Amino acid sequence: MRPRYSCLLLLPALSLSLMAWAQGDRQDGVPGKVPSGAILVKGAWSSASDSTTPVPGGRVANGVFSDPYFGISYLLPSNWTEKYKGPPPSDSGRYVLAQLSPAEAFTGPARGSIEITAQDMFFTPASASNAAELVNYVRDHLQAGYEIETPPIETRISGRPFTSFAYWSPRAQLHFHVLVTEIRCHAVQIVLTSRDANLLADLILDLNRMKLPARSSPDRRACGGSSRPPTSHANHRSRSRRSRASSIAQT
Repeated sequence: MRPRYSCLLLLPALSLSLMAWAQGDRQDGVPGKVPSGAILVKGAWSSASDSTTPVPGGRVANGVFSDPYFGISYLLPSNWTEKYKGPPPSDSGRYVLAQLSPAEAFTGPARGSIEITAQDMFFTPASASNAAELVNYVRDHLQAGYEIETPPIETRISGRPFTSFAYWSPRAQLHFHVLVTEIRCHAVQIVLTSRDANLLADLILDLNRMKLPARSSPDRRACGGSSRPPTSHANHRSRSRRSRASSIAQT
């Protein structure tokens, strides 16, 4: 995620006082004291990497994918690994949590991939307010050359409801299986891809080993819903910075 910085607003007189103190104003070898009445405000820091604000971000360690933010844990299939990290989060609120693929030791008629992503429903550019609507949007906006194999249906993975559908490219002979659920106001999406339909079937069954948080009914108002117009993370960050600056100035 691109860094977001808090604002440091100080009155000119206070700035001059702190500058003199920072330059080593000492008496009798004793470090200078903070001027009386001075207010110290924490300086700029990256909210993407601080330890106080949790953000989505998956990792693979010892053959296990985990994302504490979403409460997901998944033991990778045998001879699967994460070769490459995904791109940074987009301004539209899309996070690539994991890109999994077969390791060199994998044997099979065809290889494949597993991509796990999360779309913040506050900022999705699609006309959708929940996971089911997002799947329908993707289905209705497939590019030319792709055909639907299985229309959207409700299914379950480890007891949690998902919306699933499948499509493929006849020209490339490549199959895609999409599964989406909602966690913490995000559409968490698992996309399985391969030319081997049997491999995809095995991967879908294997997903039942995934540990997921207990199902809770999302509050559509808390998650934005269709009543909140889509905007960008950049605009949201700008509003947040202005709000923080206003709060500091009023202190």
